[in-house]
Amino acid sequence: MKNILLTAFDTAPFSQINTQDYEPAFNQAIADAKQEIQQIIENKDTADFKNTIEAMAFSGMQLDRISNIFFNLNSAETNEDLQKIAQIIAPKLSAFSNDISLNPDLFARVKAVHDTVGTNTLTTEQKMLLDKTYKGFVRNGALLNETDKTKLREIDGQLAVLSLQFNENVLAETNAYQLHITNAEDLAGLPDGVIEAAKNLAEQEKKEGWVFTLDYPSYLPFVTYAKNRELRKEIAVANGKKGFQKNDYNNEEIVLKIVKLRNQRAQLLGYQNHAAFVLEERMAQNPENVFNFLNELLEKARPAADKEFEELSAYSKKLDGINRLEKWDGSYYSEKLKQERFNLDDELLKPYFQLENVLYGAFEVANKLYGLTFTEVHNIDKYHEDVQTFEVTDESGNLVAVFYTDFFPRKGKRNGAWMTSFKSQWIKDGKNERPHISIVCNFTPPTPSKPSLLTFNEVTTLFHEFGHALHGMLANTTYPSLSGTSVYWDFVELPSQIMENWVYEPETLALFAKHYETGETIPQKYIEKIKESANFLEGLATVRQLSFGLLDLGWHTTNPSAIKSLKEFENKQFASTQLYPDVAENAMSTAFSHIFAGGYAAGYYSYKWAEVLDADAFYYFKQNGIFNKKIATKFKENVLSQGGTDHPMTLYKKFRGQEPSPEALLKRAGLI
Repeated sequence: MKNILLTAFDTAPFSQINTQDYEPAFNQAIADAKQEIQQIIENKDTADFKNTIEAMAFSGMQLDRISNIFFNLNSAETNEDLQKIAQIIAPKLSAFSNDISLNPDLFARVKAVHDTVGTNTLTTEQKMLLDKTYKGFVRNGALLNETDKTKLREIDGQLAVLSLQFNENVLAETNAYQLHITNAEDLAGLPDGVIEAAKNLAEQEKKEGWVFTLDYPSYLPFVTYAKNRELRKEIAVANGKKGFQKNDYNNEEIVLKIVKLRNQRAQLLGYQNHAAFVLEERMAQNPENVFNFLNELLEKARPAADKEFEELSAYSKKLDGINRLEKWDGSYYSEKLKQERFNLDDELLKPYFQLENVLYGAFEVANKLYGLTFTEVHNIDKYHEDVQTFEVTDESGNLVAVFYTDFFPRKGKRNGAWMTSFKSQWIKDGKNERPHISIVCNFTPPTPSKPSLLTFNEVTTLFHEFGHALHGMLANTTYPSLSGTSVYWDFVELPSQIMENWVYEPETLALFAKHYETGETIPQKYIEKIKESANFLEGLATVRQLSFGLLDLGWHTTNPSAIKSLKEFENKQFASTQLYPDVAENAMSTAFSHIFAGGYAAGYYSYKWAEVLDADAFYYFKQNGIFNKKIATKFKENVLSQGGTDHPMTLYKKFRGQEPSPEALLKRAGLI
């Protein structure tokens, strides 16, 4: 039988892949990629940009394709077999990566090009590739002695496995919990659609009554609307205990091992800590700048948050005699207060946000700004029946990208929302290979009586991930490693976060916010209320976000040997942002996948950093019209299409004509 993964294919051939194909495909692709690298090393010609740096940039392409397919499925449609393979493959990929970055002969060629090639003979993109390639070697141990290189290999191998294990434990904990309700009185306060979805789930599980889970479309409405405080507490505590229980899925040791290994690795490479290592290649540059940035925002936001917390506490006491506001009360009373103040709630808005219409709305915005057209096609292979596939074309009808969407929660899918790619974009031999981009979310699924109706928060999430997708789809660079979202991590959220702004604009909402039964466009008074409520409890929301950034930075700047208790350490990091009483049996770090299993280690601050950029950038649109084609073209040509071909601030200033000012963000948030 031919292994489909080792053949030439364009779109991923999901239906033709057998699980047992992965391991041999990885082994063969690693061997082939090693051979390609060997040919570069053995080239008798003097090392130059083309035969060394460019040759490396286009090596291992088959391995990249196989990795993209496998690891994307391991996040969106995993099972025990895939998880076992991941545990075998991760150390092999880590070893292969080390084989390249620690190869003295290969580094000698790279260094020779770096030291001798006159950069005035290279394009901006080529200079960036050369710099990134050279730094990649140095930052991955090329200058170490043999003993330290061996240590680095061991550390990288262990980290690859630990991150996978961390994620698997979080997924297992999410799947293990159910809140099973059999008394209809316990459903008081919950919207009909939420109740129907829970009934549906119970029927699928062959249970009486209603089932709620820790998947966000089930969990969030429960803690937001359920009147029964004890049940809110039960599910909230269960959510906060993920990875922090005395069972096989406990992540405490894994977290401590990961931070120790990251710290050892950074020090081996000559950095003070992991944050210093990471931030050298970020717009923020170093941990001091990040601490200053977060604390400056905290100084502005904390007074507003304290005031809002007092207000919420007084409101809950007046309404229900609550003497002490707890974490499981926050969403519930926030929603109640919001309804009272603005006469607006998600249940009022959801009928206007049918998923299909919202997606169409995102497509319309992309069409008005960038001239893109999205056409659903049914001849592209999918990995699950929920997935939809689209061909994206420009105004001349040329293919821009293939686009996949995957919107509903299921057993083999991790929580949250993300954008990813199955194939990068690059230009070789005069051919512009177009990217295959995917967004994966966990939205409220349809029920037998209703289509998928989104909360306003889910609408902004869809636009956010779609913004990332546009960054991937509109990529137009020569080298795959500089394409699309391959940018400094604190710049990557700009294209996604700027897209969220359109959701608050009447012109945008008029395009897609139509009642799913009557077709009526969302009333103007609701749009005004959405705008009015945009800053509702913004102080609390800002402080919460800053707390995550400070926790992340704490883990990656503190000497890990001084950390004895994960929980104590967390509480110390949360001291300046804490508002709610601590819940002894909960921890955040043990399920903080962004930093322990994703790419956000020492980088969680970048959401706030990018907010400064996106508020400033959108203010530019607002001044000149939100669908201003000229400004959209500037954004596309200087940001979306450029990937990592130049320094982000250079790209931003080409678009904006100036550096960003935090003023626009603070104004938008109502903090000044």
